[in-house]
Amino acid sequence: MFKGIIGIIIKEVNLDIIIFKYIKYKEVNNLDIDTIAAIATAPGEAGIGIVRISGKNSINIIDKIFIGKENISFKNREPRKLYYGHIINPENEKVIDEVLTVYMKAPYTYTTEDIIEINCHGGIIPVRKILEIILQNEARIAEPGEFTKRAFMNGRIDLAQAEAVMDLISAKTDSSFDVSLNQLEGSLSNEVKLLRESVLKMLAQIEATIDFPDEDDVEDMAYEKMKEEGNNILERINKLLSTVYTGKILKEGLKTIILGKPNVGKSSLMNAILRENRAIVTEIPGTTRDIIEEYVNINGIPLRIVDTAGIRETEDLVEKIGVDRAKSLIDKGDLAIVVFDASEDLADEDMIIIEMVKNKKSIILLNKTDLEIKTNENIIKRYLPNKEIINTSMIKGKGLETLENTIKDMFFKGEVKVTDDIIVNNVRHKDLLIKAKNNIKEALNSIEMGMPIDCIEVDVKECWNNLGEINGYTVGEDIIDRIFSDFCIGK
Repeated sequence: MFKGIIGIIIKEVNLDIIIFKYIKYKEVNNLDIDTIAAIATAPGEAGIGIVRISGKNSINIIDKIFIGKENISFKNREPRKLYYGHIINPENEKVIDEVLTVYMKAPYTYTTEDIIEINCHGGIIPVRKILEIILQNEARIAEPGEFTKRAFMNGRIDLAQAEAVMDLISAKTDSSFDVSLNQLEGSLSNEVKLLRESVLKMLAQIEATIDFPDEDDVEDMAYEKMKEEGNNILERINKLLSTVYTGKILKEGLKTIILGKPNVGKSSLMNAILRENRAIVTEIPGTTRDIIEEYVNINGIPLRIVDTAGIRETEDLVEKIGVDRAKSLIDKGDLAIVVFDASEDLADEDMIIIEMVKNKKSIILLNKTDLEIKTNENIIKRYLPNKEIINTSMIKGKGLETLENTIKDMFFKGEVKVTDDIIVNNVRHKDLLIKAKNNIKEALNSIEMGMPIDCIEVDVKECWNNLGEINGYTVGEDIIDRIFSDFCIGK
């Protein structure tokens, strides 16, 4: 009986998805008559530039502006094969550039439409001139992310995979790249689909109870199965949510604040981590007066490393502003690297910093250990007993490798194998998973309290909808537009 109910619901849901995508396809993009074009490579001097065309007029356009050795239409050319020739202005037959052109035939393309890609000489002028010729011949400039948007609207990828495209482009480390590639290949999408299938089973149990309201056995069995399925869903959602922090770090970077009083070696530390002289280093206290922020890759972890002004009392207005900014950053950072001068006794400024980081995730560096030691690990442990302490000498290059390994171990407990697991690295996905989790918890509470089936059904359907927004099956047009507006033109 339940299999039949599930089958009916699945058919209805799939029909809704087809109708939804068809309406969006027609209303939002008007793809029956629209052909788009854009430069697909980054601006600037390069060996090759690529101009991309997508839509049903792609072949007509390229036939007008491309002259090759064989004077035949691209309709009769072999797809996915490069053809040598020239792009011309069809009005006066003036040669624009020497090119290699490839035709990719629908539906086996990125957008599922006919696509033409023109490989020309790199640089600003060649690609711009070719794009101008294309736009004069039945095409319009693509909106940001419109190629990927069409891939989504045409059902080639879902919304989570579309978002992974942008994450892939902006990845700063191998680890964040691997996470994004996994999501593009459907790791998160598949798990969300399986979760929705489980929610569907709960809905089937609800339907069974509604259809047979007078049969106590059916109701008792339905409640037990809903409870079992609900707990299973809750456990799987919690597992996904447990990866959010790792995903955030891999995507946005670990915001790492370097703290210390003036002239303890903060700027030297930043230069050592970056392997370049980014911050000014002198023996004059107060050299760093503002925030210096850079990205660096440490063992596959992107660090947003911030060098701050030395913490001290000062009458210098500019330096005072820098000190205030440094203090305000403490609560916003993921990690503090606190630098003390091991060759000096702890000063009042050091004690202020100690109070600031007592409850923060932090690593303590005792720098200048190449000099006579006056502040050692035992002294620091009196005030910060549970902190990791590393002896360093920036001038001798001592302790940097230990610091980098400690950062990795603190946040990932060893080697990061992001390809083995699904990692949630998108704020939108996280928020929707939290909503779905709360829906299931409410449904389970209602079951425990013996609430009417209608009350349970509301929460279960909300869970279904929230999970559907991740893949794009139940998402609104405004959200779709907002997501793709962040893409670059040409992708």
